[in-house]
Amino acid sequence: MRATVVTAFDRPLEIFDVPVPEPGPGQVLVRIEASGLCHTDIHAARGDWPVKPNPPFVPGHEGVGIVERVGPDVTEHAVGDRVALPWLGWACGTCEYCVSGWETLCESQRNTGYAIDGAHAEYALASARYAVRVPAGVDPVEAAPLTCAGVTTYKAVRVAGVRPGERVAIFGIGGLGHLAQQYAQLHGAETVAVDVTGEKLDLATSLGATHTVDASRVDPVEAITALGGVDVAVVLAASPTVIAQAHACLRRGGRLVLVSLPKDNTMSLPVFETVLKGITVIGSIVGTRADLAEVFRLHSAGRTRVVHEVRKLDEINEAMEDVLAGRVAARLVLQP
Repeated sequence: MRATVVTAFDRPLEIFDVPVPEPGPGQVLVRIEASGLCHTDIHAARGDWPVKPNPPFVPGHEGVGIVERVGPDVTEHAVGDRVALPWLGWACGTCEYCVSGWETLCESQRNTGYAIDGAHAEYALASARYAVRVPAGVDPVEAAPLTCAGVTTYKAVRVAGVRPGERVAIFGIGGLGHLAQQYAQLHGAETVAVDVTGEKLDLATSLGATHTVDASRVDPVEAITALGGVDVAVVLAASPTVIAQAHACLRRGGRLVLVSLPKDNTMSLPVFETVLKGITVIGSIVGTRADLAEVFRLHSAGRTRVVHEVRKLDEINEAMEDVLAGRVAARLVLQP
């Protein structure tokens, strides 16, 4: 099979012909139909984060495909099932986090495309327990971005406790942001889309944003404060400056939801304003298998729209450069 491989953090990805892996106990072999390109894949390929993957490895954690073979003791899926391979590739299943509905906090977890070879390939192995069934009728090219961009932002909106009638600002309208906006609106919120690209703000408007703020032209803090502030700010841009701006836009009792991971791993927030205004700062990691199943059900019911562009697997390096340069309206999806 063909697979994209990170051979070193300072080199472009390479396409190699490698043996198709055999599923072991509890595993399934999935023929990949589509694999979303997440910014995390770029961080992984460049070794940006404090805990780095170990080259050589195959990135990709938004994989969707058909189960072709099952290993011993697999009862969760059968040959022919369409499944998604999310970031949470495996967890212990027995720790306090796993048994209390917070499996994404498991300290023993292994992540797809990071510690486990991922989906930017023609085939991938997955734990049958952590592969999630994709409902019939959901296009695999649309299911792929929902596997991370969708479930991550869905969880962010959920943990923020968004209520009908609240105002929610989405900082960064792209692969994640255009979905975060839709989930906030499904919760009954008025949305404010913040970005520096006119095309993405136009997309936000087409998806129902009540307000848009072009942060390349105006101070977003001033613009949002003029609206009366926001109850929730979801930060999807990997910038400490944006985090500080989002915090400054919050009304009293507001919630700052951190999703993006700035490379330098720092932020600076004012303590007095946080305390006196009763601001809550929430770190939101990806959603669970149950969350992803809910995301798929919403999409299957026609409640969300996935904006995407398809590229070939061979174009992965060019695709990464386009993402970094902001030349992509929402999500890129790779196909073998």
